[in-house]
Amino acid sequence: MGKDTIIDIITSIQNADMHRKRTVQIASTNITENIVKILLREGFIENVRKHQENNKYFFVLTLRHRRNRKGPSRTILNLKRISRPGLRIYSNYQRIPRILGGMGIVILSTSRGIMTGREARLEGIGGEILCYIW
Repeated sequence: MGKDTIIDIITSIQNADMHRKRTVQIASTNITENIVKILLREGFIENVRKHQENNKYFFVLTLRHRRNRKGPSRTILNLKRISRPGLRIYSNYQRIPRILGGMGIVILSTSRGIMTGREARLEGIGGEILCYIW
């Protein structure tokens, strides 16, 4: 695990997807917990469990899969990291991007906590764009 916890989450989920694993284990931090709550609330993952092992907490995410009749099973979760430690990307509430015409979500870090782009637009606050999910 590196110093950027958000990219660690994204990489773990994408690697589990490539190897067609149903569950993925990620470290438990405050940022991770807020992002996982958003993923669960928006329906991108099925279930979340919090476990403790050797005095360390971690989350076990159950990925949501869809079955394609002609091909293998694929997840419906795609993630892209936008703001990174070397280049922070900020947006005011009027310029928060819409992903796939509103089908995807934007996760922002605002002064009121981590929230989706839709919630930030309703509250009229901007922040750092963490990632896109579609």
